[in-house]
Amino acid sequence: MNVKNCRKCGRLFNYAVGPYICPQCREALEEKFKEVKAYIQAHPMCGIREVSEQCDVEPSQIQQWIREERLQFAEESAIMLNCESCGAPIRSGKFCDSCKAQLANGFSASIAKPKAPTPEPAKRDKESPKMRFLN
Repeated sequence: MNVKNCRKCGRLFNYAVGPYICPQCREALEEKFKEVKAYIQAHPMCGIREVSEQCDVEPSQIQQWIREERLQFAEESAIMLNCESCGAPIRSGKFCDSCKAQLANGFSASIAKPKAPTPEPAKRDKESPKMRFLN
């Protein structure tokens, strides 16, 4: 049994997977997410600070949801994050499209494809491996 303390409220809970928060705090966080998402849909040109103040959510939590690609702002919005690899401005996620492609190519190149076994050349000795009879 894996028991942890919740990082938000301090209660003990059985930890299975994900962040170290209890099921009650996880549900409350999911309700805040729905509230933030509804606010962004109603106000597409808003910024992170405005959303944070109106919905009573930390800006870092909003940025985390954007990085997880759960939230995405309108194309006209001034909200931009930086690619974690090259620093290019992006709307959501961790990497820009070119860095994603580069990482995907690097991963596929690192996985070695099995090579077909090469047949060994037949050995030619002076004597044949066949059975011989003496006269």
